[in-house]
Amino acid sequence: LYCQDNGRPPVDPVRLFKIIFIGYLFGIKSERQLVKEIEVNVAYRWFLRMSLTEKVIHASTLSQNRIRRFNNTDVFERIFINIVEQAMAKGLVAGQQLFTDSTHLKANANKNKHTNEVRDVRASAYLDMLDEDVALDREREGKKSLKARVSEPKTKNTKVSTTDPESGFMTRDNKPQGFFYLDHRTVDG
Repeated sequence: LYCQDNGRPPVDPVRLFKIIFIGYLFGIKSERQLVKEIEVNVAYRWFLRMSLTEKVIHASTLSQNRIRRFNNTDVFERIFINIVEQAMAKGLVAGQQLFTDSTHLKANANKNKHTNEVRDVRASAYLDMLDEDVALDREREGKKSLKARVSEPKTKNTKVSTTDPESGFMTRDNKPQGFFYLDHRTVDG
């Protein structure tokens, strides 16, 4: 404790580091949210060597630790890269076969608080890249170039959250309407 009768108990520095590492790995940007996740996630508790009944540290302890010890450091990224390199050396990660899936993550935004904005809808950069590759292949083979695809600029009325303008509004059959983020996960075969 800070003194005999006041303050919070000390926390193992390794555990503090591991907690912040969990936040880094899983993209949890809020200390309060990270503490809530650790309270209910058994895998996080196992990683932190915590019993199911052990109390999780207070979010302010975590915040002060991050500010004082780990501010302006790339130690988390270096550790993550080192772990991936070790997995590759052991043959656990090959990069030959990758599987990707996506899911929608609910944004912390009220679906009724938004503005309507007219925005340009641009053709995919992927289609532009394909057109360039086709043109190069035709040029190499001595064929005349195809007529360039002309896409007229289109606009779309878009709902933009006043709380979280980075999120996008999703409306799909059999899914809840609201503001979401699209999250992609890729794993090695």
